[in-house]
Amino acid sequence: MVILGIETSCDETSVGILKNSQLVANLIASQENLHSHFGGIVPEIASRAHLEKIAILFNCALKKAGISSEEIDAIGVTNEPGLKGSLMIGVSFATGLAYALKKPVYHVNHLHAHLAACYLNQNISFPALGLIISGGHTNLYLLRNHTNFHLIGKTRDDACGEVFDKVGRMLNLQFPGGMHVEKLAQKGDEKKLKFPVAYIKNSLDFSFSGIKTAVYYYILKNGIKNAADIAASFQKAITDSIIMKINDAINMFEVKNFLFGGGVIRNEYLRKKITEHLSKKGVRPVICPPDLCTDNGGKVAILTSYIISAGKKPSPYKILVYPTK
Repeated sequence: MVILGIETSCDETSVGILKNSQLVANLIASQENLHSHFGGIVPEIASRAHLEKIAILFNCALKKAGISSEEIDAIGVTNEPGLKGSLMIGVSFATGLAYALKKPVYHVNHLHAHLAACYLNQNISFPALGLIISGGHTNLYLLRNHTNFHLIGKTRDDACGEVFDKVGRMLNLQFPGGMHVEKLAQKGDEKKLKFPVAYIKNSLDFSFSGIKTAVYYYILKNGIKNAADIAASFQKAITDSIIMKINDAINMFEVKNFLFGGGVIRNEYLRKKITEHLSKKGVRPVICPPDLCTDNGGKVAILTSYIISAGKKPSPYKILVYPTK
């Protein structure tokens, strides 16, 4: 079976192709250079860039996979959550293509797809836990099977990746700030400063705004002469906060596997600390490969394959960005 995956939820245009359970193409057009000047994502610019790139990427993906459009058996496309204009481009393209090829189209939640990227070449025991750490979300899920995602915890304020970007801006680093904060932190002493770690009792929810605010007031008072120590201490506080909730979750649910996805999970310090902690607890961490951590069509195609295997019905040929109630 050949499954096409399309992703346009935010600022990456991507087309992936899954053929016989192998990812044979996964092309991504990043928009970082378009938004870096503004210090954040500009929705109108993002949607226009998707419109310019999506057909080109589709044809390039077909060429890389060595197939024709007629060989596609099904199409999966992100329809939630994300920027409405960006989502509309992907859903419109996928729906039109599906109609023209007379193939089924499946609407996919791209957060679920972040965790589904962990399924590639992996045997997952269910129930399992899954944590998505990205620029827009920090969500904790209980997975009962490959397609059943139950939200059990989320951030009550800023997303983890959002806080990394904002702290990066405070330190005068380039947008997006996450990778630059991590790089700077490697030169610093994480024990030099102690930023507060928020902990919400009797809940699996996260809170990161307090750490961000503490960094802001520290810089306001002391400046950024010790920027590396600030970055390292901030990164440690964020990681400690995440690990506390991971620990709460595995104490609450008996699982053997804990899945991780999203752009922030590319952070090597975070990956190392999570792996060390879960190894001590006897839980196997399944961390998304770095090239599948960001928004991409490959993970959409992977989840679509499991949706089809589960016997779920395809979506109608309608340009619906969000599912109707």
